[in-house]
Amino acid sequence: MLTKRYLPLYIVFILFAYFVLFPSRPQPVSLNLQHPFSDTFTSPTNGKGGGFNWRDRKEDYPVASIIPLPTGSPKPIPKIQYDFGPENATRTAEIRSRRDAVQKAFDRSWEGYKNKAWMKDELLPISGGSRNTFGGWAATLVDSLDTLWIMGKKTDFEQAVANIKDIDFSTTEAEEINTFETTIRYLGGLLAAHDLTDGRYPALLDKALELGHLLYAAFDTPNRMPITRWHWQKVKEGKLQKSDTGILVAEIGSLSLEFTRLSQVSGDLKFYDAIQRIADKFEKTQPHTKLPGMWPVVINPTRDDFGDDAGFSLGAMADSVYEYLPKQYMLLGGVLDQPKKLYEAAIEIAKKELFFRPMVPDEADILISGNVRVSKDKITNDGQGQHLACFIGGMMGVASRIFDRPEDLSIARKLTDGCIWAYNAMPSGIMPETFNAIVCGNATSCHYDQHHPDNTLLHPGFAALSDKRYILRPEAIESILILYRVTGDENLRDHAWTMFQAIEHHTATRYGNTALNDVSKDTPPKIDRMESFWTAETLKYFYLVFSSPDLISLDQYVFNTEAHPFSRPS
Repeated sequence: MLTKRYLPLYIVFILFAYFVLFPSRPQPVSLNLQHPFSDTFTSPTNGKGGGFNWRDRKEDYPVASIIPLPTGSPKPIPKIQYDFGPENATRTAEIRSRRDAVQKAFDRSWEGYKNKAWMKDELLPISGGSRNTFGGWAATLVDSLDTLWIMGKKTDFEQAVANIKDIDFSTTEAEEINTFETTIRYLGGLLAAHDLTDGRYPALLDKALELGHLLYAAFDTPNRMPITRWHWQKVKEGKLQKSDTGILVAEIGSLSLEFTRLSQVSGDLKFYDAIQRIADKFEKTQPHTKLPGMWPVVINPTRDDFGDDAGFSLGAMADSVYEYLPKQYMLLGGVLDQPKKLYEAAIEIAKKELFFRPMVPDEADILISGNVRVSKDKITNDGQGQHLACFIGGMMGVASRIFDRPEDLSIARKLTDGCIWAYNAMPSGIMPETFNAIVCGNATSCHYDQHHPDNTLLHPGFAALSDKRYILRPEAIESILILYRVTGDENLRDHAWTMFQAIEHHTATRYGNTALNDVSKDTPPKIDRMESFWTAETLKYFYLVFSSPDLISLDQYVFNTEAHPFSRPS
């Protein structure tokens, strides 16, 4: 029996063993809930919130008429998913065990959030603290609603829904609202949870509308182009506003799915009208940019050519504007041809100018999407690979089916294989945020030259590691999931498992999973940060790749860029 004299030394030894000797073997924790679920469900009052009535606010620049949702019966859209046959018992057991491992990782992160950061935006997974980064509206809670439902955690889901009534979307302590992030995380999360539960929880749509009315005020500008970094209090005080002249293209062009779905489920057409005006502007400017067919990373929405920026990318700050084109086509049931036309024009330019074959040691036939800059006499590809750009394989895989572009499927696979290569090539087994590869001059035959002046001997195949972090991003597993659903290739599931093991091994903490500072090291240093997309996207995609393909079928749902599934029209 321990005496009081030795008890402190024993406690110190236990803590040392837990945090130092066994840091890579955390177990799920189950702590007493500070906010236990109550069977008495209370919905918000009138969906207005207690701070300001944005729904009935008088606009300074009202539209003369509302653009209606496209009418007509949904068109037959080609099937996306592979016709899966029965799986042998051994493989089924293996896949189920992998899904269980993903479930445990989610459970640990969710328990950590519930007990250490409840109703805050983010958990600090090392210290057990919290932070508010997106308005202070409980980003992780709202962002994770559909993941809870998909994983069968109904009690946790209903606890979360019951606490949504405490969120007042009419106001925030933040001086600036990021319109894009608020839309994809909060509005997308609420709408997806509403769709998955067939509208059985009225608070979800009530809160989506409350938030939608707030965000709609960001569109109250002379040209109806929204303010993406929005000082909302100025509007509340009655001050006039106008759209910025320098906007990241993804932040203005990636609101379409959420606003369209809000109009579809609520019947309030002003939300669709708001984003369709943006789409019409994109259609008008597409042939007139410095790289016709694509839009620059930074745009001036007051100009017909979107301004003078000469940088073009499918990666950071541009990615989801292209991702949303085939998805908007599906969400509208194929009755509007505009998203298809915009996508097909853009992807042809990307295939020609952005995609390149990198010089790698095993001479694998893979592709990476770089960034290009246009000058008077040439187009230069910088050879940069980005984790954010790993979504492209999934986007092209879906589009190859719905738009009958079979030749693009092999390109989609090579792009996804490029991301898998970047994971496997790092000592940690995890891809960095950004890196530079060596661009092969010949895409059909690329001989590896270890003496190439740009080849780093420490990391063969890489010219530079410009950002060595991993912040729990989902884009690589997103494309692996989608291409598995499209092709039925079981090897993709094995790649997913290898990736998950590396991520879980290096990022797991007592309270969740944490970002990494340098994946080029065998044991990457940790950063005390767990963004909401870890539970909203990354773990959801891992869970789905090890689940039955019928769970959230791509022929029934379309994911927004935060992995929130919206019901497709049937």
